Amino acid sequence: MRPPVPPFNRETAIEKVRLAEDGWNGRDAEKVSFAYTEDSKWRNRDHFIKGREEIVTFLEYKWEKEREYRLIKELFAFEGNRIAVRYAYEYHDGKGNWFRAYGNENWIFDNQGLMKERYASINDVAIKEDQRLFHWPQGRRPDDHPSLSDLGL
Repeated sequence: MRPPVPPFNRETAIEKVRLAEDGWNGRDAEKVSFAYTEDSKWRNRDHFIKGREEIVTFLEYKWEKEREYRLIKELFAFEGNRIAVRYAYEYHDGKGNWFRAYGNENWIFDNQGLMKERYASINDVAIKEDQRLFHWPQGRRPDDHPSLSDLGL
């Protein structure tokens, strides 16, 4: 069981989105994988992933490549066992080049609150270091940090 569970209302959908954001900002691939069904299916850019083992491998590679990763997710829509989010994250590559990635995800959950399907569309935009907006210490975004809407993203 991974509360909150479907069917989602506005409050539980927002909570589910924040829990996902917190998990990804923690950058512990093994821990994050337990939010997904054992046979979860993903489309992430040009990667097609199935199951927790592939999720862990993918996330470890992602966070090795995307350094100082900081993410903000925001609820876009929800119904029943489905949630749509929009998000942005900032990171730099191994050469110190900064990027802001903008994305949308569609999520489908099982009755236990585990995500069984995740479809992500993401675009990267090169930014200068002084254009960064996500400056909190690595890990969970502080509760008083502006949302995507507050930041005009």
